[in-house]
Amino acid sequence: MNEAKKTLSKKDLVKSYLIWTFFSHSTYNYERMQASGVLHALAPSLEKLYGKNTEAMKDACKRHMEFFNTEPNLGGCILGMTLAMEEQKANGEEIDPEMISSVKTGLMGPLAGVGDTIWQGTLSPIALGILLGMAQDGNLLAPLLYMVIIGIVLFGEGYWSYMKGYYSGREGITKIISSGLINKVTEKATIVGATVLGGLAASYVTVSSGLVLHLSSGELNLQTDVLDTIFLNILPLAITLLTVWMLKKKLNVNIILIVLILIGVVGTLIGLF
Repeated sequence: MNEAKKTLSKKDLVKSYLIWTFFSHSTYNYERMQASGVLHALAPSLEKLYGKNTEAMKDACKRHMEFFNTEPNLGGCILGMTLAMEEQKANGEEIDPEMISSVKTGLMGPLAGVGDTIWQGTLSPIALGILLGMAQDGNLLAPLLYMVIIGIVLFGEGYWSYMKGYYSGREGITKIISSGLINKVTEKATIVGATVLGGLAASYVTVSSGLVLHLSSGELNLQTDVLDTIFLNILPLAITLLTVWMLKKKLNVNIILIVLILIGVVGTLIGLF
């Protein structure tokens, strides 16, 4: 008699997605990055497909403890796709274990770049740009709204990506990548994110000089009489560009903060700021 086909239910997929969402960075480490989070998310479904304490299950555990690192929300489609391939393999289809590992390795980098751009470079700055003004006015709803907006967006994006990966399979995701859609999304998101960050810098980076030179002909205010006539808000721009330059040099964030604090302290002590 033919063996009954092993199929993952929607409940299995949702459970896997929720574990990945909340534990993708559990025991995050430099040796394997998110590997333990990947196995934790896939383990219940793998047990259903291969059974407990079987050789196939042991091989699957070893396979998914390999190095893995991606943006967890958009990158969740890789795990969905992985479950689809594991399901096919468990049902006797010719799925090479190396193929599963290669798909994960090949997609984690591109999707990490897109996911980070969409999240860190676009969605978060836009939400901050809208709500920072409210927070500065003392509105307690601002941080709550930020958490709600980000939560809805991230859970929505993560759920859609996970399910898309499973139901589309590796062919669907490969088509999306080869179509150039990811590059277009990344480019547009980068432009929007840079524009928003520029607006935030102009609005919230406040630096001015209080230095006043006493001349025989009168007083000369360095800020209003010199700097503002050359370039309005030139000091906030200079501090912002200095920070960007240090980030591009890959300096540690703590070092950057120390440099900025020293500039502020020294500038205040000598009367420049």
